[in-house]
This record gives sequence, structure tokens and C-alpha cells, in this order.
Amino acid sequence: MSGRRVGFCLSDKKRRRINLNAFRDFCGDHGVEVVEIDLTQPLIPQGPFNVIVHKLSDVIVEAEHDSRSQQLLANFQSYVSTHPGTVLLDPLPAMTKLLDRFVSYRIMSQLHNSLRDWHICSPPYLEVPSAADLSTIKQTVMAQGLSFPLICKTRVAHGSPSHDMSLIFSAGSLADIHSPCVLQSFVNHGAVLHKVFVVGDKHFCVERPSLKNFTPGPCDRKTIFFNSHQVSKPESSSDLTALDEQMPCLPPLSSQAVAALVRELKVQLGMALFGVDVIINIHTHTLTVIDINIFPGYEGVPQFFSSLLSHIKTVLDEQNSAPPRATSSPQTTHTAGGPSAGT
Repeated sequence: MSGRRVGFCLSDKKRRRINLNAFRDFCGDHGVEVVEIDLTQPLIPQGPFNVIVHKLSDVIVEAEHDSRSQQLLANFQSYVSTHPGTVLLDPLPAMTKLLDRFVSYRIMSQLHNSLRDWHICSPPYLEVPSAADLSTIKQTVMAQGLSFPLICKTRVAHGSPSHDMSLIFSAGSLADIHSPCVLQSFVNHGAVLHKVFVVGDKHFCVERPSLKNFTPGPCDRKTIFFNSHQVSKPESSSDLTALDEQMPCLPPLSSQAVAALVRELKVQLGMALFGVDVIINIHTHTLTVIDINIFPGYEGVPQFFSSLLSHIKTVLDEQNSAPPRATSSPQTTHTAGGPSAGT
């Protein structure tokens, strides 16, 4: 690995979150130079790069309506396309699709087929587009077999607003949602969330607090608005995570089932740096996938630095051992749509 250069293209917040300065020192001890990429400056003089590790979520989302972000993204894509020897972690198209919960939830909804033997599933959900009217939403919730309470999440899976969620307890309270969004049947899970962090061929499970159990079925309870960061961070303390009743201990997370889930998602997503939120249904003990996260913070994973550097070495070794390939234009993959209130 001596003499290799790894570029990091991250927001200031992300740099601090993963402690990039400490990772730079760690890599330096192994002969690898870490370079912080400045997207506002020409990229060629900042290179060359053997690998670029990035989380361009901010830029990708803002490029939908901001010309400056569009230009920054175009410059980055141009550099990547003209430097095919640079490995990108992870591919931009793969990362972009995970910014849309409509897309990631369609992937999650297929897990019960591919992982049937492992008793892995995801809760029933509904895509609510911007144009959906309230009566259509109510009818579709019933028709699709979603059960109250429902958890409502923004369609865009990035930025502070993406952590603002709500619990809907009746059809009448569906007026409280803000589309576009996804509605997902809430599954009682004993207030325990399992964060699965993936780094290449390795994965790590970290337990976090989560929402308490609620009585199944519609009721007159008012909508609960909450921020998932305030509920499920390691140091979180919230009334929403305090169980109202004594309950038997849930079975431990099956390491074999989690390994099967990670293998399947790596294939489906085409990514190596991601996180999966998993809960255990208190009634059926089914492993239930409730969300997928792009390049998470890896809090509680002390092996993150060594695992990331190991993965970088692996992808470079694979690149060096691969026979030369003729370049071809990328193909577009079309994904079948999930249930929607607008159809």
C-alpha cells in the first residue's frame, strides 16, 4: 500500500463524525496518504488518487435545484469518467438511488423472497407522492393492508429533515403527514434497534435504543412527531424509548441471518459502505429490516479504521489483478415500482 493516495470527498460534518484527521494519521502509519478533496477547486491538481471515498449526498440533493451544486457534481463526474483507474467508494449511481426511500424500500420489500429461508422481511409500506390526496391515501392504506400505527418518513433519505418522523395512529390522523413520504407499518420490537454497519467484507452490529411498543390497531391517540436521532443515538434518553410494560427478553440477533442479509444487500445495492437498521418482531421473532443508510457514522465500531483501510487495500488488489477490459457505456437499470397512493 506504500505510496497510495486516497482522496476523501466529505462534508465538514462527516469529516468530524468519522474523525478523518485520526484516520489520516492511521493511514500514514501504513504508508497511505489521505487527501481531503475540495470540490470547489479543480480536481486534477489535487490528484492523482488511487481511491476516492465520498459521501456527496448534500451535493446530489442540492443539485436538483441549485446550479452551483449541479456544476460541482458535474465536475466530479467528469473527473471520475476521465480517470477510470481511480476506484470510487461507492459508485455514484448506487449512492444516488439510496437517497430516495421509494427506491430503497422497494429493495427492502423484496428481501422476504430472496431471504425467505432466514425469516427476514420488511414491514408493509406505501409510497405517498406529492400529488396524492388524503382520501386516496386512506383508501390505499386499507387496500394495501397496512396496519396502525404507521411510521411516516420523508422520501429524501438525507439531511436533518430526513430524521423528522411521525407515528400515525388512525386514518383521521393521516392528514398530519407531509408528502412526498413513505408510510410503514410500525412493528413492536421491544425498544431495541440493531444498527448493522457494513465495511466491505466485514460487518458489525451495534445495539441502540428505539421506539417503545404501542398497542396494535387504530386509536384516538394524537400523532407523535419525533426526531430519530434523538431517539436512537447511543446516549439517547426519551419517553418514547421507555417501555410501558414488562416483556420477556427478545432472542439474540442471529449472526448467520445478519450475514445472509448483508451478502444480499451488497449484491442488490452494489455498495460496500452502508448501514442497515434491523429490529426483531416481539411476536414472531422475525428479523425485520426498516431502513438502509448511506455511508453511516460507524459510531460504536472501534474497528472502523482498520476495516476501511483493509477494504481499500482489497479493492486495489482486485483492480491490479483484473485483466484489462474494454470500456462501454453504462446501462440503465429500471426498477419496478412499489405500492403507491398515487396509482
